[in-house]
Amino acid sequence: MKIFVCVGVLLLLSYSGAAQFTIKGSVVSQERAGLPGAILKIAERIYTTDDKGQVEISQLPAGEYEIETKFLGYETKTMSLTLYQDEFIEIVMQEGFTLTDEVVIYATRANDHTPTTFTTLDKQNIQKQNFGQDLPILLNWTPSVVTTSDAGAGVGYTGIRIRGSDATRINVTINGIPYNDSESLGTFWVDVPDIASSSQSVQVQRGVGTSTNGAGAFGASINLQTNTRNDEAYAETVNSFGSFNTRRHTLSVGTGLLNEHWVIDGRVSRILSDGFIDRASSDLKSYYFSGGFYANNTILRAVVFGGSERTYQSWYGVPQSRLNNDVEAMETTASNEGWNQEQTDHLLNSDSRTFNIYTYKNQVDDYRQNHYQLHFSHRANNSITANASLHYTHGQGFYEEYRYDDDFASYGLPEVVIGDSVISSSDIIRRRWLDNDFYGITYSLNYENEKLNFVLGGAWNRYEGDHFGELMWAEVTTLPIEYQYYFNAGDKCDFNIFLKTNYQLTNRLNAFADLQYRSISYEASGVENKQNEFGIDKTYGFFNPKIGLTYQFDERQQIYTSFSVAKREPVRDDFVDNPGSSPKHENLYNLEAGYRKISDRFTLHVNYYLMKYKNQLVLTGALNDVGAPVRTNVDKSYRTGIEMESIWKVSNKLSWNINLTLSQNKIRDFTEVLYDYGLNFDEYNVIENKYKDTDISFSPNVIAGSGFSYSPVQNLEFSLLTKYVGSQYLDNTSTNARSIDGYLTNDIRVRYSWKFTFMKEISFSALINNVLDEEYESNGYTYGYLGGDDAYRENFYYPQAGRNYMVMVTLKF
Repeated sequence: MKIFVCVGVLLLLSYSGAAQFTIKGSVVSQERAGLPGAILKIAERIYTTDDKGQVEISQLPAGEYEIETKFLGYETKTMSLTLYQDEFIEIVMQEGFTLTDEVVIYATRANDHTPTTFTTLDKQNIQKQNFGQDLPILLNWTPSVVTTSDAGAGVGYTGIRIRGSDATRINVTINGIPYNDSESLGTFWVDVPDIASSSQSVQVQRGVGTSTNGAGAFGASINLQTNTRNDEAYAETVNSFGSFNTRRHTLSVGTGLLNEHWVIDGRVSRILSDGFIDRASSDLKSYYFSGGFYANNTILRAVVFGGSERTYQSWYGVPQSRLNNDVEAMETTASNEGWNQEQTDHLLNSDSRTFNIYTYKNQVDDYRQNHYQLHFSHRANNSITANASLHYTHGQGFYEEYRYDDDFASYGLPEVVIGDSVISSSDIIRRRWLDNDFYGITYSLNYENEKLNFVLGGAWNRYEGDHFGELMWAEVTTLPIEYQYYFNAGDKCDFNIFLKTNYQLTNRLNAFADLQYRSISYEASGVENKQNEFGIDKTYGFFNPKIGLTYQFDERQQIYTSFSVAKREPVRDDFVDNPGSSPKHENLYNLEAGYRKISDRFTLHVNYYLMKYKNQLVLTGALNDVGAPVRTNVDKSYRTGIEMESIWKVSNKLSWNINLTLSQNKIRDFTEVLYDYGLNFDEYNVIENKYKDTDISFSPNVIAGSGFSYSPVQNLEFSLLTKYVGSQYLDNTSTNARSIDGYLTNDIRVRYSWKFTFMKEISFSALINNVLDEEYESNGYTYGYLGGDDAYRENFYYPQAGRNYMVMVTLKF
């Protein structure tokens, strides 16, 4: 009998040793929220949770195992498991007091206790859509967002509007450091190509939002955090290929945690594209490196990133006459624009949707920008944390252009005498330069206990920039060596300090107060491109208070309301493009009220907003000579609307993300100024047309986005991405003849990944943009004038690409 028992035990042990089992696990916080990106170490192998905080470990023989789990901001947890069958485990992580990189952006970000409106994208969602297009295109699926691309395919110069507000009205920070250009307040994502590959998360706050550093947020703020600490060594390559000869190549590496304290990460990228528009090519190079020292209560981290861009200009747009294939109207356009016969023939013979007026081979924008950041954080105790960051940015570059028959007087040059002929104009090649430095310090002191949380923060920043123009060649004269035909310089100091407070009045009711003071001094003087002398010497002091309440029904439902005031200064072009005028600073009064609900399968956020402006600077519809919009103050205007954002997990395989914005955007009283040059074009008469309750330009009343995602099997996902943007007006007169038609686009995205023992992951992704081949335009401008009884109007549009594709292969080690 004993023999049979021994044989049976041996057979059982033999079976157990040969059998393979699977562990399915979930790593969650104490509130049972999944923790994506948590690291599990078992049997000397490393596994990472997916975007739901889940992990599957297969092909494990029976035996005793020790599972070590790590997640930033949480205490490392170790558990033992005896495996003799398939197991499901839930690992509940405890928040730790170890300082993490998130503390750097804490002062400028909103959270669930903040009574404002925001959307946060994590790294997984960013990387799914990151085929190499600029960051605005990746944010296209967030609420109230409209994006555009000069080249028509998302690479090169791209733009973004949120709630109808353009980039000059959207505050942008990278690790809490201001990114907006100090003089124009614009944001040029082309200067930091592929920054999305080094982004840990991006938060978009709509409306005034919470106090931040840099330019005032008059429509939204975008807060970008670069990669945080990764404890495991890694290497990753990403290669994308697609339509219009678009290529993107990225290499990222990281050391993991060295000697329990040091982490070094790096990335280099290159993106090339011919563009959808004729000759709208891009050659973009970028890099990102960071090195950090981490102790339990201290972080010292250096971040260096930047890039260079060389893009062929496609700023001018396509005339409406060319889009409509109207030969007579095209000839009128050429006449109105003063084009010569060569340019007119080019207009008549080009493709109606890809026309680009520029044909000179070196009509390029060439610019490089380098950013240096040093972040220091220290936790004094469990309640107090201090942060300070030093930063420096240097930018330098030019754009080159070929000018037909320009007057020598426009460049301070004398007429040329050849024999008996006096020549006063010539074809000319010129470069317009910008050379600038931006540096400063940001700081914050965070305090928190069970009921009270406050942040004392702010920044001091200074910008120094030189603008100048050089002549490279003229057809009929010899130019002085290194001849500068204009030069001017700007110097801007920006200081702000803010105090944000959250106080738990009751178990359910939280009060929020945010007080900011911002001081700006700006001086600029010299000679502008048009040979006009100018001088700016302005000082502003703004007090921007914000208050609000959040009421928590239970752990999953809350309502909130807030009222905010924001003020901001005019930009450089508001002074330069309107000589003799004195543009006023703008005031914004912003009411937000919303409802949030979160459950295991359904998330809903509904928000009402009212943004009332005093002296808002609005677009007139005209452009200056470098394509920048010309603006004017209007006394009273407003934006109001309802935003809805929802995620519905229909099943374990199917989910639906949807957002919808319904709005009105109005100016109470608007005066359009036109110039009447008379029947023989020898007069100069000012004509004023007055409008009441007219629509603000580039502000669609309907914006909607939808994303269906279906995973038939593990690691395979199909997504249908749909975007609708309602009609927009090119100026502030609500005239249908000067508008952009509404459009509906559909994209299809497919992603499949494999996991291997010798590498972390191989993934293949494909993106078909505009799969139904919709012909649409996403941006434009207009201008007009009178000649006696005749009215001349010209509309220009920026067509976007029809059906096009991208494929991407990612290797993770």
